[in-house]
Amino acid sequence: MGICTSKPQKANPFSTKDEDGAAEGVKRSPIGFNAAAEIEAVKKSPFFPFYSPSPAHHLFSKKSSPANSKSSSSTPGRFFKRPFPPPSPAKHIKAVLARRHGKKKADATILEGEEREGGDVGAGLDRSFGFPKQFTGRYEVGEEVGRGHFGYTCCAKGLKGEMKGQEVAVKVIPKAKMTTAIAIEDVRREVKILRALSGHANLVQFHDVFEDQDNVYVVMELCKGGELLDRILSRGGKYSESDAKAVMVQILNVVAFCHLQGVVHRDLKPENFLYMTKEDHSHLKVIDFGLSDFVKPDERLNDIVGSAYYVAPEVLRRSYTTEADVWSVGVIAFILLCGSRPFWARTESGIFSSVLKADPGFDEAPWPSLSLEAKDFVKRLLNKEPRRRMSAAQALCHPWLRNYNDVKIPLDILIFRLLKTYMRSSPLRKAALRALSKTLTVDELFYLKEQFSHFEPHTNGSIAFDNIRTALAKNSTDAMKDSRIPEYLTSVLTFPDVISSFV
Repeated sequence: MGICTSKPQKANPFSTKDEDGAAEGVKRSPIGFNAAAEIEAVKKSPFFPFYSPSPAHHLFSKKSSPANSKSSSSTPGRFFKRPFPPPSPAKHIKAVLARRHGKKKADATILEGEEREGGDVGAGLDRSFGFPKQFTGRYEVGEEVGRGHFGYTCCAKGLKGEMKGQEVAVKVIPKAKMTTAIAIEDVRREVKILRALSGHANLVQFHDVFEDQDNVYVVMELCKGGELLDRILSRGGKYSESDAKAVMVQILNVVAFCHLQGVVHRDLKPENFLYMTKEDHSHLKVIDFGLSDFVKPDERLNDIVGSAYYVAPEVLRRSYTTEADVWSVGVIAFILLCGSRPFWARTESGIFSSVLKADPGFDEAPWPSLSLEAKDFVKRLLNKEPRRRMSAAQALCHPWLRNYNDVKIPLDILIFRLLKTYMRSSPLRKAALRALSKTLTVDELFYLKEQFSHFEPHTNGSIAFDNIRTALAKNSTDAMKDSRIPEYLTSVLTFPDVISSFV
């Protein structure tokens, strides 16, 4: 299924197949080098210039997407006909992964607050989660369908209760692999996020979680259609624009949903999107929240996590938020449209250096034959400056997607940051922004009007604080409560009772 990422230490006691499941490359790896942090300014896109947290971006900023400039050098060998080869195991990456999972080395540097302990690895850690312990009595486990760094996944069938007779997927996480406090916390947080996120068509459904002395069992919806990566490869590595739109709309919808709930996925890649069935128009589901975390709108994360080809520049610089997910979506969009990776090298260090310093190339085939809107869409997602990168909801408003099958634009968490910036501006700046809002283009107004409509404004064209509170209640799940976003919004949106429409 692609939910887990490497072979378990113990043989799978449930598997009826040979243990040769496909592995995924989940990484949680601090990077041990410095690289250039800034990219030269280049031309401004004519299609979707969302550049700053205010309507007056064209006065306050003259920079634009680095993706509009030509790539300094074309990277040979980055086209693929077969499954992606695993990244070259750079020594410092392997050392950090070993430390994180308790395989200590004498010369290892202590990172991320981990402490060196004497005696057995993981000694003294509490691996009891308080989950129910009746797994074997509730489910009959079948064949193995995937494995990874932290566990493996099997199909199973319910034996009793509401799930009786239903096929499910069970992610088995051996407690023997939980050799650090961080690893234990990762499991707790993954279950918490899966429990909190619910109700979205493109999100894998969580059913239950169990544990025993040896393992944690996460029971989820079974997706039988295979990975998005398999579909890409079956098409020779390239989609038509129409087919790529169908994939991107589903991905962006679920990413925008997660961001609104205060959850950043941090490992978006084709291997982590599964189809429900083998049909061409099957629903796409995002999986594997093992590296995900809660984040408030004004908070920044610093863990370097993810997979090498899809990691955002700001992640490597240890200061990022939800925009890092959008970069990963941009890499997926690039691959869908042209069949190659935008950033490629023979080693992980080379990949990271390319992500930080190189620009994706749009001169090689098939880019000259694709629409200008498609190229602009990808450039907007692969902007190395996070503040100028589109949000997931803004991407759905882009002209390339906007009219595709009546796309529904979700409420965007970014709109609350924009409100915060506006309400904390000086009176002079507010007056200037109100005047400049009259000069916004049709494309810019489309996003703002869609977001304004989510607050269900009064007939006189204004919204009150209660309108915003109602919109949040309508769109929130338990995840938003867990990430304390309502308290954040209450504290920062201290504006007057009524806000007049300026769009």
